[in-house]
Amino acid sequence: MAPTALFDVDGTLLDTNYLHTLAWAEALAQYGHTPAMARIHASIGMGGDQLLDHVLSQDRDRAQDGDISSAQHALFARFWPRLRPFDGAADLLRAVAVRGWTVVLASSASGRDLEVMRRALDADDAVSAATSADDVEASKPAPDLVHAALDKAGARAGEAVFVGDTVWDVQSATAAGVPCIAVLSGGWSERDLRAAGAVEVHADPAALLASLADSALGQPPPSRRG
Repeated sequence: MAPTALFDVDGTLLDTNYLHTLAWAEALAQYGHTPAMARIHASIGMGGDQLLDHVLSQDRDRAQDGDISSAQHALFARFWPRLRPFDGAADLLRAVAVRGWTVVLASSASGRDLEVMRRALDADDAVSAATSADDVEASKPAPDLVHAALDKAGARAGEAVFVGDTVWDVQSATAAGVPCIAVLSGGWSERDLRAAGAVEVHADPAALLASLADSALGQPPPSRRG
């Protein structure tokens, strides 16, 4: 069984977190909600259902939730032509694949958003499988997405590493028994990511690529270390 490297996409490989923040802010405003942008940004990485619980009152009228999420998807689609990968993101995936890892994109994006993001990333030659929102019932920080990504690869948690950019990524991976490498490119602080349980923190994909030999992705997978 090949070791498996699971990569979050939004904020980890593509510079999209602030675009999602803006789309959510505009969608929420359409329905009379004006939470602080910083609060919305701190919720990016969760699924839409949990994000709304995080930024709005728990006793709100939930009848609007589906419409707000639909509005967010439509508003985010405006940014598709502007999506760009972080420097070194595609090269990182290829370098990890060359080292013998099975590369899986562990995304909870909608199918259409994931398709657009994969085109922007332009690294499908290194990617063996990918997840989308259709593959999970509970979104991050629940571990369902990590389990789904492992299933796609036919892998065990003990032979996998997750790479993400938010505390929700770290919590999700940790709950699934998978160590998480974090990058700062999504806007979270090193302190918060380490407090959540990240085993490494790098500035961005290019920095992780530059130090790959010394990272968990440059070593034997966790269960094979003696």
